[in-house]
Amino acid sequence: MSADSEAGQPEAPRSTAGNIAFGAGALLTLTTAVLGAFAAVALLGRTVDPGPLSGVVPDDGHRALVVGGIAIGGLTGLMVPVILFGMVRGKEANGGPPRVGPAAAARKVLTVLVFDVWLLAVAFLVAQLGWILPARLTTVVAVFAVGFGWVPPALVPWERFGLGDGFGKLRPSASRQAK
Repeated sequence: MSADSEAGQPEAPRSTAGNIAFGAGALLTLTTAVLGAFAAVALLGRTVDPGPLSGVVPDDGHRALVVGGIAIGGLTGLMVPVILFGMVRGKEANGGPPRVGPAAAARKVLTVLVFDVWLLAVAFLVAQLGWILPARLTTVVAVFAVGFGWVPPALVPWERFGLGDGFGKLRPSASRQAK
C-alpha cells in the first residue's frame, strides 16, 4: 500500500510521455554515474602513476585509489543529475516533494563534493596499506572501507552544527507529518 492510497487519494494514471521522460531521466542518470566513475578513475590514475602522488602511494595501493575513484565518480555522476532534476520537477501542490531551489541545490551539490573528498581520503588511507599488504588484499580492504565510508559522516549530528538541511534529513519534516 502506498501513502497516497492510505490518505484516500486515488493514484493518477501515468501518461506515456511521463513514462518516456522518466526512462530518459533514469538513463541519463545511470549514464552520468558510469561516465563519472570512469572519469574519476582516469584522473586518479594520472595523479598516481606519473604524477605528484607516485612516491606517496605504493604500487600495491593503486587499486585502492581505483576503488575510491569508482565510488567518487559514480556518486557524483548519480547525485548531480538527481539534484538538478529536483530543481525542475516537483509537485508540492499534489502532496509530492517540493522543487529544490537554487540555493538548496547548491548546498546539496557542495555536500556531495565534500563527501567525495571524504571518500578520497578514505581511499588514500587504505592505499597506504599497500606498503605492508599485497595488492589483492589491499583491494579487498579498500572495497569494504570505501563501501562503508558513509557510516562515520552519517553518525555525526549535523543538525547541531546547523548543517541538517545541506546533508538531508532522514525524518520527514513536521509539516509533512501533520498531513
